[in-house]
Amino acid sequence: MMDYLSKKSQRERLHQEVALLADDYIAESNAQLLRRVTLLEEYAAARNIMIYYSVKREPDTIRIAEDALAAKKTVAFPYCYRGGVMEARFVSCLSELEESMLGIPAPPDTAQIIAPSELDFIIVPALAYVLNGYRIGYGGGYYDRFLPKTNAFTVGLARECLLMKAAPKEPHDIAVNCIVTESAVYRI
Repeated sequence: MMDYLSKKSQRERLHQEVALLADDYIAESNAQLLRRVTLLEEYAAARNIMIYYSVKREPDTIRIAEDALAAKKTVAFPYCYRGGVMEARFVSCLSELEESMLGIPAPPDTAQIIAPSELDFIIVPALAYVLNGYRIGYGGGYYDRFLPKTNAFTVGLARECLLMKAAPKEPHDIAVNCIVTESAVYRI
């Protein structure tokens, strides 16, 4: 577990830590994350889920999205606007996603919006998590603005080796309900 630093320092350190992770560890971690998430009772019961599109060395969400689509769940991805505003828009297959303003695949602007209140399950992105459910995000504030609008069960995916003992917390920060790593499920 990592020590306490400012959010900016944490982000810099985390990017370095992630870059040093072995490829075989990433692959095994991703396989175990998929298994643990799909075994969650909240995931099994969810009809409408929102998931971010993982890029680079983030915990793999693509296989989770594929599993959800195969299970006939409604799968939404974030659609982001400038100023930290985000909507959930659903797709029926991953090929509908296109590059967004942030350079991350997102639904087209014509995709149907799902109200936050209709979501049952959300996977929230982060560089790393603290065991109290708080996170070091990417600094845009999109999820901190979106999550208060929903009662969905929220999950953070994390590499076990990147879990932190503590992190700076601001009044607008929202904790997730559960953190899933390759070796455990931590319910908050």
